[in-house]
Amino acid sequence: MAYSHDTTQPQDQVFTELMDLFTERTYWQRLRLMFSGLGQPHDTREYKLARTELQRQLAPAAALIIPAICVVMLAFLADASDKQERLIETEILKTEEVEEVLEEIVHEELPLDDIQPLDIDFTPEIAMSMPTPGPAIGIAGDGPVSPQPATFDTVLKVRSPVILRNIYGQTRNAGTIGVQTGGVGKGTGNQATERSVMRALRWLKKKQNKDGSWGPNRNAMTSLAILCYLAHGEKPGSSEEFGETVQRGIEYLLGSQPANGQWRGNYEHYIATYALCEAYGMTMNPNVKSAVDRAVKLIIDGQHASGGWDYGLAPGDRDDTSVMGWAAQALKAAMMAEFYSDPEALMRASKLSVKGFQKNAHPDGGFGYCGPGRGGLSSVGVLAMQFHGAGNYPEVRKTFENVMDNWNPVWNGSRPDLKLAAGEKAPTSGTVPGPSTQYYYYYATQAMFQSGGKRWENWNTRMWPEYVKAQFVEEKAIADHKGEMQDIGWWENSDTSGSNQRPVMDTCLAALQLMVYYRYLPTFKNVNIPEEVVATAEQSTDIEVHVSL
Repeated sequence: MAYSHDTTQPQDQVFTELMDLFTERTYWQRLRLMFSGLGQPHDTREYKLARTELQRQLAPAAALIIPAICVVMLAFLADASDKQERLIETEILKTEEVEEVLEEIVHEELPLDDIQPLDIDFTPEIAMSMPTPGPAIGIAGDGPVSPQPATFDTVLKVRSPVILRNIYGQTRNAGTIGVQTGGVGKGTGNQATERSVMRALRWLKKKQNKDGSWGPNRNAMTSLAILCYLAHGEKPGSSEEFGETVQRGIEYLLGSQPANGQWRGNYEHYIATYALCEAYGMTMNPNVKSAVDRAVKLIIDGQHASGGWDYGLAPGDRDDTSVMGWAAQALKAAMMAEFYSDPEALMRASKLSVKGFQKNAHPDGGFGYCGPGRGGLSSVGVLAMQFHGAGNYPEVRKTFENVMDNWNPVWNGSRPDLKLAAGEKAPTSGTVPGPSTQYYYYYATQAMFQSGGKRWENWNTRMWPEYVKAQFVEEKAIADHKGEMQDIGWWENSDTSGSNQRPVMDTCLAALQLMVYYRYLPTFKNVNIPEEVVATAEQSTDIEVHVSL
């Protein structure tokens, strides 16, 4: 018995369904099949194909619709956030006044040590090579710090740039020769002193070396010359007569600074740092700041644990009062310029320096060379302590009363008529009588001015005539910025110490003393400057500045 199977229909159906998958239909045909298939039972082929087609149709629509919805929602939220009212609560607190108190420093009375003679010969320890020119000085600020005091009828009130913190700035009438905060008075400058200063500045200009320095010890003498110009308010870019001179001097110092930041020699680093601190305070030049920031750090790092310093930043316990005086001035100028990267370290060094000077203070008044003494370096200790907030300490008071009030501000000059008379005595240091009189008086004049009152009045009325009389004058020796010939002047004294630096050092130290009136004012005193200060020389010759405690 034979059996037969009819497999044609199933095979044809499978083939038909397979071919149907490869059949291209139009879009509308696919839609009709999809809708019709969705109505079929879920286990049928038609329903499954309809679902597949539905997914294929919805995919591109979802790709467009979903991002669009997100964009709309973000726009709505952003619009709503902009309309929200922003409320910021503020609370105003009343500040409490806190009195800043200098750390109390214990005063120890030390026994007298062997005192050595003072040596202020600015001779480098290492032979100096010609420095490369420093970077050009860019000038910050638009207006001049000080105009030229060239004519008698020019009237202008300006601020001196060389103003130390805690020493209030004084207005000077630089356009009126001789009316420096009050004309010819008991405690002020006058026409004669201003003419002497101008002759000195012009002499320094004429004597400037081609590389911008003064010498032979170029770093120290260039620094002193720059200080003279800055004290008078002359800066690059604003001073027609002396601006270029000052700029060349500053560029020389920048170019002569070694790679490690320390100028070589006993005193050079301290004096150069002092001058560049003042220069940065006037120019705000970043090249100056970079150089002097390193220099100040070296002074701070080189300070002894006792508070003092030695030649060339040498470590140890030898605290040299003469060296310490320049270090103290440099630190104070750095504090004034407000540039140092670590102001707290600067303040600590300032406070510690007071202890260093106390170490060299005599119990009965006076300061010695490397220990207690009562000689010429007493003025160094007094001024440094005044600069660093210790002007009312017993060491300062006793030094004034028992030592410096007995000094006579004479000029011990090189001419026969300027030699000390039989009854005149200069300050002494150690066992050597008066080797550096004008060096001591550079500090003494400033210290007397800081003290003020009758003490300064008595000193000044005797000091300035001696200095003006002692100046050497060469008439019509240099042309000013207007092409007019002007006199020049310089000083020479008969001191034996530092003679290889004369007459640059003598001229700078004398000029700085004659400019003390408008370099800075007495510590912790307010000055009431009357309106008459702006009067011309012909209008007023005696205007007093009243100092109120």
